[in-house]
Amino acid sequence: MNALELVRSRRSVRSFDGRPLSEEEINEILHFADTVESPYELPIIWKVLNAKASGLSSPVITGTDTYIAGKMQRLPHAEEAFGYVFERVVLFTEAKGIGTTWIGGTMDRGAFERAMGLEEGEVMPCVSPLGYPARKMSLRETMMRKGVKADSRLPFEALFLDGSFETPLNTEKAGELADALEMVRWAPSAVNKQPWRVVISGNTVHFYEKKSKGFISANGWDMQKIDMGIALCHFAVGMEEKKKKIEFLLEDPGIAHPADTDYIASYQLI
Repeated sequence: MNALELVRSRRSVRSFDGRPLSEEEINEILHFADTVESPYELPIIWKVLNAKASGLSSPVITGTDTYIAGKMQRLPHAEEAFGYVFERVVLFTEAKGIGTTWIGGTMDRGAFERAMGLEEGEVMPCVSPLGYPARKMSLRETMMRKGVKADSRLPFEALFLDGSFETPLNTEKAGELADALEMVRWAPSAVNKQPWRVVISGNTVHFYEKKSKGFISANGWDMQKIDMGIALCHFAVGMEEKKKKIEFLLEDPGIAHPADTDYIASYQLI
């Protein structure tokens, strides 16, 4: 299965079959997480937690007591960096048949933060259960997926743009970038809002966040920037699979954009 097929076939898993992961599997996942670097070069500390031992809970998860969580210093671009690295871990586990789902709010956050040993200035953006998917989704899971239209995405032309926000990009014009952009299109996001908008300008791919209300906390933490990190990850993985070299940039190109849209980052083809 190639990367695009893996991304298209993956789904968020909330119902697990009860089989625990082996110690070898857990160590392999932690080792992989520790070796992934984000283009922002911000370190993340990872732990695999046992819900029973640490008093953890999430009302949307059944059939597993195993969770993976990461903590990091709250610095500029922490959201994007976390999204990038955690999605790499998610794709790694998916390739092994191990289910995951991003959880940012539907959990006892205080208990998870205590289990992670969160200190002053640190954040624990999200966690994920780990386990083998149950053969049948629970009614709650089915309804949740239906509520956010989890199996659908916005059209290619609505997300990707040719030179400016006024000109949609089609798959034919995208050329060698088409598969990597399609991986971005199928990236997971909070309640499936798909906040990424991507402008192709020459040999550079510019990522923008289309903001939705309700995703920025009172202290300025932007959950949709985590989604943007996921999108950046998918594009990078797609280009790696095509053996194409890219350079990460934080240089706003000054392209005119809607008021509810902010520049995030760019990749330049080398």
